[in-house]
Formats: sequence, C-alpha cells, structure tokens
Amino acid sequence: MAEKFDNLEEHLEKFIENIRQLGIIVSDFQPSSQTGLNQKLNFMITGLQDIEKCRQQLHDINVPLEAFEYIDQGRNPQLYTKECLERALAKNEQVKGKIDTMTKFKSLLISELGKVFPEEMTKYKAIHGDDPPS
Repeated sequence: MAEKFDNLEEHLEKFIENIRQLGIIVSDFQPSSQTGLNQKLNFMITGLQDIEKCRQQLHDINVPLEAFEYIDQGRNPQLYTKECLERALAKNEQVKGKIDTMTKFKSLLISELGKVFPEEMTKYKAIHGDDPPS
C-alpha cells in the first residue's frame, strides 16, 4: 500500500514542478517560447493522466473533509489526526468515568435496596447471580 502512495506522491511532485515551470514560461511569454510552452502543456496532460492512474489504484481510500480544511488553512493535516486521537482519548476517559460511576451507583443501590427490601433483594440476587454487596 505504501508503494502506491509513494508512486502518487512522486507523480504529484512532478506535476507541481511542471506547473511551476509552466507559470514561469507564461509569466514571461515570448513567441519564441511557444515550443517550450506546448511541451510543458503536454507534460501537464501526461501528468494528469498519471495521477488519474494512481487515483484508480487508491479508490478505496477515504480522507475526511476536515483534513482538507486543515490543508486549505495552511495547517499540517497530521494535526487533524493528532487532534482526532486526542478527542477520542478524552471521550474514552469521559465514558469510562460514566461507566465507573454507574457501577458504583448500582452497587450502592443494591446495597441500600437490600436494607429496605431484604426479601426482594435476595430473590433479585438469586435470579441475577449478583454477589451480596460488601
């Protein structure tokens, strides 16, 4: 898989360099540079075809739109991944805290219900297999 990405990266770098050179030719266009311009335009077309071939090999890759927003803002798209992981970790800790709280609440509830309704709680524990609260 990495080989496919390296291939795409190589074609994109060549394409970008070709566009840069094309911009230089166009910005200082002289009739004598028409041949060079035509050659660069043909290289651009070939480059787009090469990129399209690479794209077809990577059709099953999904990139979140937020990553493109990071790029548009001039930010490193790896920051998007880092921030996603940080948000997932924070959410995981939050959910773990809720689970721990609910577990403690259940234990306390069973304990208190056992004091108020001892017969019913004995039946409940027999059905659910819960150990008596300590």
